[in-house]
Amino acid sequence: MSTTRLNQLKAMLEESPHDAFLLFALAKEYEKLGEQETALRYYLHLEEHEPGYVGTYYHLGKLYEQIGEAGLALETYDKGIEAARRAGDQHAMGELASAKMALE
Repeated sequence: MSTTRLNQLKAMLEESPHDAFLLFALAKEYEKLGEQETALRYYLHLEEHEPGYVGTYYHLGKLYEQIGEAGLALETYDKGIEAARRAGDQHAMGELASAKMALE
């Protein structure tokens, strides 16, 4: 992990500001840097503007768990399960269901 990668992602996002994958990658990079608030902002942006981007929900839920927001994590897993169901993504649905069960 480096600030070089973070800067590369930011530059790419300037070229494609609505690219869900780049927004997700930035959230993960900030999370790895320990900048949870910034990561949270990116995940929430994705949840609001790209609700079909299924990968967001697992990682957002895990971040909520890390910051002690179990209730929000459970809600996020539920939203993710529904998004995965709509997308026909059985693998993601299983991961989200397992994360939810582990938290309950």
